[in-house]
Amino acid sequence: MNRITPLILAVALFMEQMDSTVISTALPAIAADLGVGPITLKLALTSYMVALAIFIPVSGWMADRYGAKKIFRIAILVFVAGSILCAVSGSLLAFVAARFLQGMGGAMMTPVGRLVLLRTTKRSELVSAMALLTIPALVGPLTGPPVGGFITTYFSWHWIFLINVPIGFAGVWLSTIYLPEVPAVETPPIDLKGFFLSAIAASGVVFGLSVMSLPALPVAAGIGATVIGVIAGMLYLLHALRHPTPLLDLSLFRNAAFRTSALSGSIFRIAAGAIPFLMPLMLQLGFGMSPFQSGLTTFIGAIGAITTKVLARRVFAAAGFRSVLIVAAISGAATTAANAFFSPATPIMVIMGFLLAAGFCRSFFFTGINSLAYAEIDDRQASQATSMSSVLQQISLALGVAVAAAILEASTAYHGRPLALDDFHLAFAAVAGLSLIAVLPFIGLARDAGAAVSGHGRRREVAEEMTVK
Repeated sequence: MNRITPLILAVALFMEQMDSTVISTALPAIAADLGVGPITLKLALTSYMVALAIFIPVSGWMADRYGAKKIFRIAILVFVAGSILCAVSGSLLAFVAARFLQGMGGAMMTPVGRLVLLRTTKRSELVSAMALLTIPALVGPLTGPPVGGFITTYFSWHWIFLINVPIGFAGVWLSTIYLPEVPAVETPPIDLKGFFLSAIAASGVVFGLSVMSLPALPVAAGIGATVIGVIAGMLYLLHALRHPTPLLDLSLFRNAAFRTSALSGSIFRIAAGAIPFLMPLMLQLGFGMSPFQSGLTTFIGAIGAITTKVLARRVFAAAGFRSVLIVAAISGAATTAANAFFSPATPIMVIMGFLLAAGFCRSFFFTGINSLAYAEIDDRQASQATSMSSVLQQISLALGVAVAAAILEASTAYHGRPLALDDFHLAFAAVAGLSLIAVLPFIGLARDAGAAVSGHGRRREVAEEMTVK
């Protein structure tokens, strides 16, 4: 395997993933400079996620039409341009628009990066490559808060965005030199009706859930947007069933491995999306930590995520996707449930130990589930698969924050008091239960599913051949 390819893609995706969370700790400082309230400025977070939801579905078609390598480099440049505009913004409208532009670049980077990896990596080496590509998705959200807090405290919030400029240009330069060419393929005309319906559906759901969980606007607006998104989604389903070449091809779900990956991954990702929201709040409000202290505490999970790179290929080859993913989901649920028992009296090393184990389990799960999604997909459907997976991931993560926020609000309303540590304990217990449900889709999956990618069974076959000889 050409190891430079996943490393270049991983750096670009890390930049995008970290930037989506680094802004959270800088919101008060940015809001003060722009002359608005921190709650109002959360529209910038929402605009970024809405841009992702709108443009992810079309990313696969653009990569096929114009070449994945070319689109990947353009995506980085769009992201960098948005970063520069964020840094020089002098008003709320300008900042929200700049974040939307950043989201357009981010929407192309993630699925197109996976497509480049899928088309330049042997199936037998996909697990190792995907392990590298999974790390940014887990490390980025953990790195964002402490990095954002440090830069905002000791420098200026503008540098949160300006540091993307040298990283982005380095990414374009390295991509130009080292990424293999992924030629354009013949594609049908873009499904415009499908694009508009999918854009309304995904952005409506993501916007609605974001508003309900981060109420910068009235909750009624969030509910209305979510309903519109769901209706548009239903209309898209009817459209896709009739269209010969829909933007997002529903026939992918006929493949058992992809269907299981999409369903189980979405359920588990809802829980995973809730944790970066719940943990910093619990450590700050319930334990009295500063944002920087809580960020340093949760960062230990990144170390757990990185260690999977060393073990992933051997473990999946030894036990197969089905067995490893079941164990990883159960272990991830257990380590999440442990958070429900933490208190200010709990030794910090115990907390960090569980967070380390949680990062390890979640990284194993996502490495496996992302590899399984493409294990039995042919090259003609690769761009469709990456787009569909990215859309489901974005909606799941947004839903995770909304679910966590809804549990906290319901708990405080029931007890009739301000937010307390018990509310976080309840939320973590509920999220752990949701993680456990992710095991159910694997029950009907064949034990040898994705064997060509995992390598499971090859050692036995080789041993039998040697015995016969």
